[in-house]
Amino acid sequence: MILDAFNLKGKTAIVTGAARGLGQGMAVGLAEAGADIVGVDVISPLDDTRARIESLGRRFVDVKADLSGLDDIPNILETAATFGGADILVNNAGIIRRHPAHEFPLADWDAVINVNLRTLFFLSQAFGKARIEEGKAGKIINVCSMLSFSGGILVAPYTASKSAVAGITRLLGNEWAGHGINVNGIAPGYMATDNTAPLRKDPTREKEILSRVPMDRWGTPEDLQGAVVFLASSASDYITGTIIRVDGGWLTR
Repeated sequence: MILDAFNLKGKTAIVTGAARGLGQGMAVGLAEAGADIVGVDVISPLDDTRARIESLGRRFVDVKADLSGLDDIPNILETAATFGGADILVNNAGIIRRHPAHEFPLADWDAVINVNLRTLFFLSQAFGKARIEEGKAGKIINVCSMLSFSGGILVAPYTASKSAVAGITRLLGNEWAGHGINVNGIAPGYMATDNTAPLRKDPTREKEILSRVPMDRWGTPEDLQGAVVFLASSASDYITGTIIRVDGGWLTR
């Protein structure tokens, strides 16, 4: 039966940025499909995420990690090994800084690039290397952005990093397809998260944004659950290097 292809029972997923927002929503969605979850975030413990996942009868462990650097990557994978190793990696953690391009501070540029791109690649590298050496298939889902396709304003390193994440998704999808590792992306639109709080508090900007969203609403973490479960499951085994846009129609307007 086709619905069996979406079942993640017996799988373990690493989800970065799992404390709240999109990461928490995707972690819960994967758990609802049967996966055990390794939740990674700069804060710990992840009590709310744990409660939601364990209420579904799934196992959960959190890892406190500073994803502005690479030092915590081995610990993330070692923690996943306590569940038998990670089958799925969801690279969701990301930050944003807003300044005019001609005044963008170097420190803020580096902070965004380090979390959104540098650590994402090297965590993917470590995950992929382990799966290749073990001769096991795997799934990587990178959280891209609408700005992987368009320019935006006031968020130069965010646009740069998310454009690069789209490229890395395609590259790894090509390189690792022969090893049974599918690498795909999800590009959320304007979602009701901490990152968009300043926009949602500005009546003018909110009106401008929603006027371009055919569905006339902000997205929610739950809106990503179907896409992430699909890309993590065997239902997507012949899909790689692809980015699914979950944006309420923004990019087709």
